[in-house]
Amino acid sequence: MIELIPLLLFACVFLVLLSGYPVAISLAGTALLFAAAGIITGTFDASDLGFMPNRLFGIIGNQTLIAVPLFVFMGVMLEKTDIARQLLADMSSVLRGVRGGLGLTVIIVGMLLAASTGIVGATVVTMGLMSLPSMLEDRYDPALATGTISATGTLGQIIPPSIALVLLGDVLSNAYQQAQLSQGVFSPKTVSVGDLFAGAIVPGFVLVGLYVIYLLSVARLQPERVGGNTPKPAAKTSALSLMRTLLAPLALITAVLGSILGGLATPTEAAGVGAAGAVLLAIAGGKLSVQVLREAAQATVKTTAMVFFILIGASVFSLVFRGFGGEELIHEMFAALPGGMWGALLIVMLVIFLLGFVLDFIEITFVVVPIVGPVLLAMGADPVWLGVLIAVNLQTSFLTPPFGFSLFYLRGVTPASVSTGQMYRGVVPFVVLQLLLLIGLCIWPQLATWLPEMLKG
Repeated sequence: MIELIPLLLFACVFLVLLSGYPVAISLAGTALLFAAAGIITGTFDASDLGFMPNRLFGIIGNQTLIAVPLFVFMGVMLEKTDIARQLLADMSSVLRGVRGGLGLTVIIVGMLLAASTGIVGATVVTMGLMSLPSMLEDRYDPALATGTISATGTLGQIIPPSIALVLLGDVLSNAYQQAQLSQGVFSPKTVSVGDLFAGAIVPGFVLVGLYVIYLLSVARLQPERVGGNTPKPAAKTSALSLMRTLLAPLALITAVLGSILGGLATPTEAAGVGAAGAVLLAIAGGKLSVQVLREAAQATVKTTAMVFFILIGASVFSLVFRGFGGEELIHEMFAALPGGMWGALLIVMLVIFLLGFVLDFIEITFVVVPIVGPVLLAMGADPVWLGVLIAVNLQTSFLTPPFGFSLFYLRGVTPASVSTGQMYRGVVPFVVLQLLLLIGLCIWPQLATWLPEMLKG
């Protein structure tokens, strides 16, 4: 029974989270209660808690995690500049002569917005407010309209620079070094957030391509779902106006990603460039004011505080979980599974997918990945490939009915005339496309590993 205490700890934390208590307090509080009971019964070594101060100091002093508030600030400032709104208007005018053109515009603008903000909730709500009324007015099938917006909003999980990839990259970096040290490698290789950014680019664009193919197929085979058989004539929007609107977000994305992939800057330094660039765009657009700056700063502080508070709680949980022998238990369980690494990977992906219904990506990244990551990496999984698989898996779970977070975000800004059932039906094809990408990554790991290896080589 003592060997099963780690699993009991995990189950209790999960139940406490479902009861509605704050995540950080649930993680740390439950773990400390188990540790206290373990100390009393002699099943937990109290000296293990002595590692906590160094862990907390390491979290606060982590250079990589400084990128989180900077990327959040960049995303919030871009929302205030109305660049996405202008881009949506210009591109929809140009593509209005293409059957399904408004849907294509939503996918393209959503991709750029995801690459600019990296925050799923913000992208879904912004696109819902801006584009859903226009799509419904153009007689788009409500299921197709809401499905397209929900799926496009989740691209912020996989397309860099993504907050999810920053956090996942930091956790996997620690897990990779831990896995190597457990195998007797005392000069461990490292995997960086930049490597994960590079690994996610090709899968991200493949997914966007699948979305576009699906929408064009619907427009071709079921034209009534995209507003009828006859495309509307394109509005007169000059190419110069469109290029001027496109130039700002593309320049910012190129500056941030290009500096990281080119080895000119770390993700933290590039995030600083992005934050400064977003402020300059706000100034150029005449949108910067004391009020806007105050709102952006407040949103950044709230999000950053939440992330670090959860990370501290997760660190306490992880320490107690390991103190009860949880890591050895997970390793033994995975080793006993048929199929070796692939069998263990299948179980982990299924667990992460199911947890994605009820937990945010931050909790999953900080709680689950540190537990299973070192074991899977020690069994031979490539760290970049594993990170991209987890990111795509989380993206899929956030979209899957009935508990997908993306659906909850969109429901909040969707008119009552669109039923929840229509929203659920609309996202099903996009969930299938994301599962196809997951299968493709398993068959061809090079989709995630090729670009990082090329940049290093």
